[in-house]
Amino acid sequence: MAAGDAGRRGTRTTTAAVMVPAVALSSGKPMPRVGFGTATATLGQAEGHAGVTDAVLRAIDAGYRHLDTAAVYNAEAALGDAVAQAIRAGTIASRDEVYVTSKLWIADAHPGRVLPALQKTLQNLRMEYVDLYLIHYPVSLRPTEGEAAGSAVVVKKNLVAMDMKGVWEEMEECHRRGLARAIGVSNFACKKLEHLLSFARIPPAANQVEVHPYCRQNKLRELCREKGIQLCAYSPLGATGTPWANTSVMDSPVLKQIAQDRGKTVAQRWR
Repeated sequence: MAAGDAGRRGTRTTTAAVMVPAVALSSGKPMPRVGFGTATATLGQAEGHAGVTDAVLRAIDAGYRHLDTAAVYNAEAALGDAVAQAIRAGTIASRDEVYVTSKLWIADAHPGRVLPALQKTLQNLRMEYVDLYLIHYPVSLRPTEGEAAGSAVVVKKNLVAMDMKGVWEEMEECHRRGLARAIGVSNFACKKLEHLLSFARIPPAANQVEVHPYCRQNKLRELCREKGIQLCAYSPLGATGTPWANTSVMDSPVLKQIAQDRGKTVAQRWR
Protein backbone atom coordinates (compact mmCIF):
# COMPACT_ATOMS: atom_id res chain seq x y z
CA MET A 1 0.00 0.00 0.00
CA ALA A 2 1.37 3.40 -0.96
CA ALA A 3 0.84 6.65 0.91
CA GLY A 4 -1.77 7.62 -1.67
CA ASP A 5 -3.98 4.78 -0.43
CA ALA A 6 -4.35 6.38 2.99
CA GLY A 7 -7.98 7.32 2.40
CA ARG A 8 -9.08 3.80 1.51
CA ARG A 9 -11.10 2.12 4.26
CA GLY A 10 -12.33 -1.38 4.84
CA THR A 11 -11.99 -4.40 7.11
CA ARG A 12 -8.46 -4.83 8.32
CA THR A 13 -6.95 -8.30 8.28
CA THR A 14 -3.84 -9.04 10.31
CA THR A 15 -1.24 -10.99 8.34
CA ALA A 16 2.01 -12.64 9.29
CA ALA A 17 4.59 -9.86 9.37
CA VAL A 18 7.51 -10.04 6.97
CA MET A 19 10.84 -9.15 8.51
CA VAL A 20 12.37 -6.22 6.61
CA PRO A 21 16.19 -6.00 6.53
CA ALA A 22 17.68 -2.96 8.25
CA VAL A 23 20.67 -0.75 7.52
CA ALA A 24 23.01 0.63 10.17
CA LEU A 25 23.26 4.41 10.49
CA SER A 26 26.05 6.48 12.01
CA SER A 27 23.84 6.96 15.09
CA GLY A 28 20.66 5.48 16.49
CA LYS A 29 19.31 2.02 15.86
CA PRO A 30 19.33 0.30 12.44
CA MET A 31 16.74 1.67 10.02
CA PRO A 32 14.44 -0.76 8.16
CA ARG A 33 15.21 -0.53 4.44
CA VAL A 34 11.56 -0.22 3.40
CA GLY A 35 9.38 2.46 4.94
CA PHE A 36 5.74 3.54 4.78
CA GLY A 37 5.10 7.21 4.00
CA THR A 38 2.16 9.28 5.20
CA ALA A 39 2.07 12.15 2.69
CA THR A 40 -1.36 12.13 1.03
CA ALA A 41 -3.12 14.07 -1.70
CA THR A 42 -4.68 16.30 0.97
CA LEU A 43 -1.48 16.44 3.06
CA GLY A 44 -3.34 15.08 6.08
CA GLN A 45 -6.27 17.47 6.27
CA ALA A 46 -8.46 16.85 9.28
CA GLU A 47 -10.96 14.66 7.43
CA GLY A 48 -8.15 12.32 6.42
CA HIS A 49 -7.00 11.45 9.96
CA ALA A 50 -8.94 8.19 10.24
CA GLY A 51 -7.84 7.10 6.78
CA VAL A 52 -4.17 7.66 7.58
CA THR A 53 -4.51 5.78 10.87
CA ASP A 54 -6.16 2.86 9.10
CA ALA A 55 -3.50 2.82 6.37
CA VAL A 56 -0.66 2.83 8.92
CA LEU A 57 -2.34 0.01 10.86
CA ARG A 58 -2.55 -2.03 7.67
CA ALA A 59 1.11 -1.30 6.98
CA ILE A 60 2.13 -2.47 10.44
CA ASP A 61 0.03 -5.61 9.99
CA ALA A 62 1.82 -6.29 6.69
CA GLY A 63 5.24 -6.01 8.31
CA TYR A 64 6.27 -2.38 7.85
CA ARG A 65 8.28 -1.17 10.81
CA HIS A 66 9.65 2.09 9.37
CA LEU A 67 6.97 4.80 9.44
CA ASP A 68 7.73 8.15 7.82
CA THR A 69 5.89 11.41 8.47
CA ALA A 70 6.51 15.17 8.73
CA ALA A 71 5.08 18.18 10.52
CA VAL A 72 3.74 19.58 7.25
CA TYR A 73 1.84 16.36 6.43
CA ASN A 74 -0.44 16.93 9.45
CA ALA A 75 -0.36 13.15 9.84
CA GLU A 76 1.76 12.80 12.98
CA ALA A 77 -1.23 12.41 15.31
CA ALA A 78 -2.82 9.83 13.01
CA LEU A 79 0.43 7.86 12.89
CA GLY A 80 0.70 8.00 16.68
CA ASP A 81 -2.86 6.71 16.98
CA ALA A 82 -2.02 3.79 14.70
CA VAL A 83 1.05 2.80 16.70
CA ALA A 84 -0.92 2.98 19.96
CA GLN A 85 -3.70 0.84 18.48
CA ALA A 86 -1.18 -1.68 17.14
CA ILE A 87 0.32 -2.02 20.62
CA ARG A 88 -3.11 -2.52 22.19
CA ALA A 89 -3.95 -5.13 19.56
CA GLY A 90 -0.71 -6.99 20.21
CA THR A 91 0.55 -6.53 16.63
CA ILE A 92 3.67 -4.98 18.12
CA ALA A 93 4.84 -5.25 21.72
CA SER A 94 5.97 -1.65 22.19
CA ARG A 95 6.81 1.61 20.48
CA ASP A 96 10.44 0.44 20.26
CA GLU A 97 9.42 -2.08 17.58
CA VAL A 98 8.78 0.67 15.04
CA TYR A 99 11.19 3.16 13.51
CA VAL A 100 9.62 6.61 13.25
CA THR A 101 10.98 9.39 11.03
CA SER A 102 9.62 12.93 11.07
CA LYS A 103 10.78 16.22 9.60
CA LEU A 104 11.29 19.84 10.61
CA TRP A 105 9.16 22.12 8.40
CA ILE A 106 10.78 25.15 6.80
CA ALA A 107 8.74 27.65 8.85
CA ASP A 108 10.49 26.28 11.93
CA ALA A 109 13.94 26.01 10.34
CA HIS A 110 15.24 28.94 12.38
CA PRO A 111 17.43 29.10 15.50
CA GLY A 112 15.16 29.07 18.54
CA ARG A 113 12.37 27.15 16.81
CA VAL A 114 13.84 23.70 16.20
CA LEU A 115 13.47 22.24 19.69
CA PRO A 116 9.89 23.54 20.16
CA ALA A 117 8.99 22.11 16.73
CA LEU A 118 10.31 18.66 17.68
CA GLN A 119 8.53 18.83 21.03
CA LYS A 120 5.29 19.58 19.15
CA THR A 121 5.95 16.61 16.86
CA LEU A 122 6.46 14.34 19.87
CA GLN A 123 3.27 15.68 21.43
CA ASN A 124 1.38 14.88 18.22
CA LEU A 125 2.89 11.39 18.05
CA ARG A 126 2.48 10.86 21.81
CA MET A 127 6.02 9.51 21.87
CA GLU A 128 9.12 10.32 23.89
CA TYR A 129 11.46 10.32 20.90
CA VAL A 130 11.69 9.90 17.15
CA ASP A 131 14.23 7.55 15.65
CA LEU A 132 15.21 9.98 12.89
CA TYR A 133 14.54 13.72 12.63
CA LEU A 134 15.25 15.44 9.32
CA ILE A 135 15.47 19.03 8.10
CA HIS A 136 12.77 18.84 5.42
CA TYR A 137 14.36 21.27 2.91
CA PRO A 138 17.58 23.34 2.89
CA VAL A 139 15.64 26.61 2.98
CA SER A 140 13.62 28.55 5.54
CA LEU A 141 10.24 30.22 5.40
CA ARG A 142 9.82 33.65 6.91
CA PRO A 143 6.88 33.16 9.28
CA THR A 144 4.14 35.67 8.55
CA GLU A 145 0.67 36.27 9.85
CA GLY A 146 -1.64 33.54 8.65
CA GLU A 147 1.17 31.10 7.81
CA ALA A 148 1.14 28.42 10.47
CA ALA A 149 4.30 26.42 11.01
CA GLY A 150 2.53 23.30 9.77
CA SER A 151 0.98 24.87 6.70
CA ALA A 152 1.90 23.47 3.31
CA VAL A 153 1.11 26.86 1.72
CA VAL A 154 4.40 28.47 0.71
CA VAL A 155 4.63 31.98 -0.71
CA LYS A 156 7.84 32.19 -2.74
CA LYS A 157 8.66 35.73 -1.63
CA ASN A 158 8.72 34.48 1.97
CA LEU A 159 11.46 31.91 1.33
CA VAL A 160 14.78 32.94 2.86
CA ALA A 161 18.25 31.44 3.13
CA MET A 162 18.55 29.10 6.08
CA ASP A 163 20.91 29.80 8.95
CA MET A 164 22.15 26.26 8.47
CA LYS A 165 24.78 26.36 11.20
CA GLY A 166 22.34 27.72 13.77
CA VAL A 167 19.61 25.25 12.79
CA TRP A 168 21.98 22.28 12.75
CA GLU A 169 23.35 23.15 16.18
CA GLU A 170 19.79 22.90 17.50
CA MET A 171 19.28 19.60 15.66
CA GLU A 172 22.41 18.36 17.44
CA GLU A 173 20.94 19.51 20.77
CA CYS A 174 17.77 17.52 20.04
CA HIS A 175 19.98 14.49 19.51
CA ARG A 176 21.95 15.08 22.71
CA ARG A 177 18.71 15.30 24.69
CA GLY A 178 17.60 11.93 23.32
CA LEU A 179 14.53 13.40 21.62
CA ALA A 180 15.89 12.36 18.21
CA ARG A 181 17.96 9.18 18.23
CA ALA A 182 19.45 10.18 14.87
CA ILE A 183 19.37 13.43 12.90
CA GLY A 184 19.65 14.08 9.20
CA VAL A 185 18.43 16.06 6.22
CA SER A 186 16.09 15.80 3.26
CA ASN A 187 16.30 17.25 -0.25
CA PHE A 188 19.94 18.29 0.21
CA ALA A 189 22.00 18.36 -3.00
CA CYS A 190 25.77 17.85 -2.95
CA LYS A 191 26.68 21.50 -2.42
CA LYS A 192 24.32 21.94 0.53
CA LEU A 193 25.44 18.67 2.06
CA GLU A 194 29.12 19.57 1.77
CA HIS A 195 28.43 22.94 3.40
CA LEU A 196 26.69 21.25 6.31
CA LEU A 197 29.54 18.78 6.76
CA SER A 198 32.04 21.64 6.95
CA PHE A 199 30.84 22.60 10.44
CA ALA A 200 28.64 19.77 11.77
CA ARG A 201 29.85 18.25 15.03
CA ILE A 202 27.38 15.43 14.55
CA PRO A 203 27.21 14.58 10.84
CA PRO A 204 23.80 13.82 9.32
CA ALA A 205 22.95 10.13 9.55
CA ALA A 206 20.73 10.21 6.46
CA ASN A 207 19.68 12.31 3.46
CA GLN A 208 16.18 11.58 2.15
CA VAL A 209 15.72 12.56 -1.50
CA GLU A 210 13.70 11.51 -4.52
CA VAL A 211 15.27 8.44 -6.13
CA HIS A 212 13.93 6.19 -8.88
CA PRO A 213 15.07 5.04 -12.36
CA TYR A 214 14.34 8.49 -13.83
CA CYS A 215 15.99 10.35 -10.95
CA ARG A 216 19.04 8.26 -10.08
CA GLN A 217 21.03 10.80 -8.04
CA ASN A 218 24.34 9.13 -8.94
CA LYS A 219 26.62 11.97 -7.83
CA LEU A 220 24.74 12.46 -4.58
CA ARG A 221 24.73 8.73 -3.87
CA GLU A 222 28.50 8.61 -4.28
CA LEU A 223 29.02 11.59 -1.95
CA CYS A 224 26.76 10.08 0.70
CA ARG A 225 28.59 6.76 0.45
CA GLU A 226 31.94 8.52 0.80
CA LYS A 227 30.80 10.48 3.87
CA GLY A 228 29.01 7.62 5.63
CA ILE A 229 25.56 9.13 5.14
CA GLN A 230 22.68 6.80 4.34
CA LEU A 231 20.80 7.91 1.22
CA CYS A 232 17.05 7.28 1.61
CA ALA A 233 14.71 7.25 -1.37
CA TYR A 234 11.28 8.83 -1.32
CA SER A 235 8.75 8.52 -4.15
CA PRO A 236 10.46 5.40 -5.57
CA LEU A 237 7.27 4.55 -7.47
CA GLY A 238 6.40 8.12 -8.48
CA ALA A 239 4.39 9.08 -5.36
CA THR A 240 0.96 8.26 -6.78
CA GLY A 241 -1.72 10.04 -4.76
CA THR A 242 0.42 12.98 -3.65
CA PRO A 243 0.52 16.57 -4.98
CA TRP A 244 3.89 15.90 -6.67
CA ALA A 245 2.92 12.60 -8.29
CA ASN A 246 4.31 11.53 -11.66
CA THR A 247 3.77 8.37 -13.69
CA SER A 248 7.21 8.06 -15.29
CA VAL A 249 8.14 5.01 -13.22
CA MET A 250 4.96 2.94 -13.23
CA ASP A 251 4.17 3.74 -16.89
CA SER A 252 7.70 3.18 -18.19
CA PRO A 253 7.60 0.78 -21.17
CA VAL A 254 11.16 -0.34 -20.40
CA LEU A 255 10.36 -1.18 -16.78
CA LYS A 256 7.09 -2.84 -17.81
CA GLN A 257 8.98 -5.10 -20.22
CA ILE A 258 11.61 -6.00 -17.62
CA ALA A 259 8.88 -6.80 -15.09
CA GLN A 260 6.92 -8.88 -17.62
CA ASP A 261 10.02 -10.87 -18.55
CA ARG A 262 10.49 -11.78 -14.90
CA GLY A 263 6.87 -12.40 -14.04
CA LYS A 264 6.75 -9.47 -11.63
CA THR A 265 5.08 -6.09 -11.33
CA VAL A 266 6.93 -2.86 -12.08
CA ALA A 267 6.88 -2.01 -8.37
CA GLN A 268 8.55 -5.31 -7.52
CA ARG A 269 11.23 -5.29 -10.18
CA TRP A 270 12.35 -1.78 -11.12
CA ARG A 271 15.48 -2.08 -8.99
